[in-house]
Amino acid sequence: MKPLVLAKLGLICGITTFVLSACSSLPSKPPEQKSDLNQATNNDNFAELEKKPDSLAPFLEKVSQDHSIPLKDLQLAFDDAKTIPSIKKLVMPPPVGFQKNWKVYRSRFVEPKRLAAGQQFWKKHRTFIEATASKTGVPAEVIVSIIGIETIYGRQTGNFRVKDVLSTLAFSYPETTNKASREQLFKDQLQELILMCWTEAGGKLPSKNSSQGVNSARFSTCLNQNSSYAGAIGLPQFMPSSIRSFAVDGDGDGHIDLKQSPKDAIASVANFMKKHGWQTGMPISFPVQASAISEAKALADGEPQLKYTVQELIEKGILTKQQGDLQSGGVAPQSKAFIVDLPYPDKDGSDQVQYFVGLNNFLTIVQYNRSYFYAQSVAEFAEALGYKNQSVVPIESPAKTSSAAKIATDKSKPKKTTTKKKVKST
Repeated sequence: MKPLVLAKLGLICGITTFVLSACSSLPSKPPEQKSDLNQATNNDNFAELEKKPDSLAPFLEKVSQDHSIPLKDLQLAFDDAKTIPSIKKLVMPPPVGFQKNWKVYRSRFVEPKRLAAGQQFWKKHRTFIEATASKTGVPAEVIVSIIGIETIYGRQTGNFRVKDVLSTLAFSYPETTNKASREQLFKDQLQELILMCWTEAGGKLPSKNSSQGVNSARFSTCLNQNSSYAGAIGLPQFMPSSIRSFAVDGDGDGHIDLKQSPKDAIASVANFMKKHGWQTGMPISFPVQASAISEAKALADGEPQLKYTVQELIEKGILTKQQGDLQSGGVAPQSKAFIVDLPYPDKDGSDQVQYFVGLNNFLTIVQYNRSYFYAQSVAEFAEALGYKNQSVVPIESPAKTSSAAKIATDKSKPKKTTTKKKVKST
């Protein structure tokens, strides 16, 4: 991050992890890699593939000046950098008329094989996962869910060289209305990658124009490691800025390795969630009551912001009184929430929408990957692993978890339309 979370480009990434778990305006990627480099470049212009990205040289000069890193070291490390045309295709926004489909998205991630892999991953690392959950307050099921949805526990971490990805998107972003802002975001990530790899290779910042102590081979290896087509790295798919800000050394070997160390990945995901406001022992989302579809629809604006109190939603009939009662597995009445709408076309192509009430912890997941589809998939994956979507405040009588039968679906006035453009991504 997913983090920072550039989530699923036309899609928007995680608010802070870039990971696509990170900057709120960085484009997001689907949580799994679309294709590998060999497949993606079959029809590429190989002359362009071998060309160094435009404006890379002055960029390296500026990084050198700003951080006192010897320019010759940067030039040598990026001497073989390439523009990859296929990446530019992958980040293009979806075509006009594209219909988002929650049902299809969910089926890709909350499915038997991935769940089985999650159970195996949890079993293998149970002691560390549960210790991390106890330390951070982030449920084990949520940690396991995120890593599973992102990369199936390291099976799909991407096959593009990260320096090529970020160089391509920083200097050759496709012609879109937001080209300038996207390029700046990826320039920032490219700089973060350089700084991350420089320190990982033993360098200091500022380096005072000295390469003393720097392992050049290690510096090159770090810059050349594989990533997704948006530059996300490792089991949790963190962007370079998120690695520098939120990744932690889980296995205690003095080195953060999100690709080869499951413990580092587990601890980093939990740390990201904790730093972004995860509320220990609180639910993620509630289904909208079927009798209040129209009320929920009126409040669904696509903005991931906590703006309504649970009490207000109870008064509108969107939630039940029990959902605003800590003793019944709900949350405090004054807790803030927002409406989550998950569109999908029915078999006739008519628009349908499934509604949920997103609570604080739902928004925390959205900050990992800025997508309602992603966040609800994480929640449902976690529930399939045993997570109880309710408060852990001692209860006077057994609280019933939400059943699928209560999930409300908007089927009023079906009509064929194109999907509305909203801030969130799928």
